Amino acid sequence: MKRLHRMTLGMLPGPFLGWFGTLMFLLIMQFLIKYLPDLVGKGLPLGVILELISYNLAYMVVLAVPMATLIAMIMTFGRLAESNAYQVIKSAGISLPQLTWPLLIVGLVLTGAMMYFNNLILPEANHRARNLWIDIQRKKPGFQLQPGVFYDGIEGYSILVQHRDPETDSLRDVTIYDYRNSGEHAVLKAQRGLLQPIAGGRFIDLILEDGEFHRLRRLEGQERYERLAFARYRLRLDLSDFVFTRSQEEGYRTDRTTPTPQMLALVDSMAAEVQRNRARIRQLLLRVLGDTVSAAPAPEPPPLQRAAADSARQATRPALRGLSESQRATLYELALQQTRRLQTEIEDLQRSIQWTERRADRYRVEIHKKFSIAVACLIFVLIGMPLGLSVRRGGLGLAGGLALAIFLFYWITLVQGEKLADRGYLTPWIGMWLPNLVMGLLGVALFVYVSFDLRVTRPLTWLTCKLKALRHALSRSYAHR
Repeated sequence: MKRLHRMTLGMLPGPFLGWFGTLMFLLIMQFLIKYLPDLVGKGLPLGVILELISYNLAYMVVLAVPMATLIAMIMTFGRLAESNAYQVIKSAGISLPQLTWPLLIVGLVLTGAMMYFNNLILPEANHRARNLWIDIQRKKPGFQLQPGVFYDGIEGYSILVQHRDPETDSLRDVTIYDYRNSGEHAVLKAQRGLLQPIAGGRFIDLILEDGEFHRLRRLEGQERYERLAFARYRLRLDLSDFVFTRSQEEGYRTDRTTPTPQMLALVDSMAAEVQRNRARIRQLLLRVLGDTVSAAPAPEPPPLQRAAADSARQATRPALRGLSESQRATLYELALQQTRRLQTEIEDLQRSIQWTERRADRYRVEIHKKFSIAVACLIFVLIGMPLGLSVRRGGLGLAGGLALAIFLFYWITLVQGEKLADRGYLTPWIGMWLPNLVMGLLGVALFVYVSFDLRVTRPLTWLTCKLKALRHALSRSYAHR
């Protein structure tokens, strides 16, 4: 038995690591294709680009590990069935649960590792990737002078050069338009020039030789033209906006960038805030309505107290009758204003409750999602083992196709459940755990079918026949019309 367990466990790492690497490569290529146009031309250091990719590897791992697990299980047990090794194992009296329990332990280990990764490592990586991406978007494209093309990247200047030596940064036929002062128009023309970066590239000195300076100034309502020839002129340009700078690591965190312990604390604080707002609404209503709003009917007062209350009400009526029409109107207006203020305050509290509950639900959805994706590793182990024995193929094509179809169904269901839970149509735990429940029941059914030597294809064949018959009946009824 131990040899069989070692054999099955030994067949697993190859397909798992191979497909994990393949999926990670495809996801990295997808990331580069999507974001490379925004990175080109920024003049970013290679280390910054590699750092951005490394932070985004976290969400790629979350996608690649469950799918690689499913493919590896289908391939491993498909090879066992294809080589008739499983038939030999069954003939020796070894059942499927006895053969596969070490792999279920492997699934539990993967689930535990992914829970730790999803709850602690993934949010921090997402947070750093988000901050780095904001810094990259804030950076302007690099300082690039092209011959024969006006360069307007520096605010207040427009630069035109006819020739530039990329090795020495020497320039010829330089024209610079200065728009910094709205009341002046200045133009610099030089035969030669040289670029000299200083202060680590935050500034650049443009040294011009054999040129002229033309300026049209407006003084006291009159225009004055100035022309100055120079042999050497130094113009310092500020390139601080072109230098990549890092912002603070800490900042606003969303549900995707907050670790699970912090989200749990936030959910508790939001629940307490909702309770305070509801208590405030009850307090406002009780203050206005008095004891008319109560959980249970008030007991009948004794005859003596009832008579005293009736006499008090009768005593107030003459006072109300004694008021003039203007006094009554003023009293009614004050009461109406107080009622409107109360209504506005209650509506604000209700909106605050709705907003807080919706925000708390988003955090709850993200918490359940992190655990749900981790548990999917164990479920895919449970599905992959009987599915591989049923298809009796251990090749890459069939295993990859089946795994892709199953994973796409799981992921689409998970995403739709997340959207419905975020909008309040489903509770967070139902929206996030429903895909696992469906896939888990499918895995248990497949495991039972294979364990008792039942053909998994029979229910599928029956369902396919029923669907074909239904389609044929619908087409016939439509043709008769």
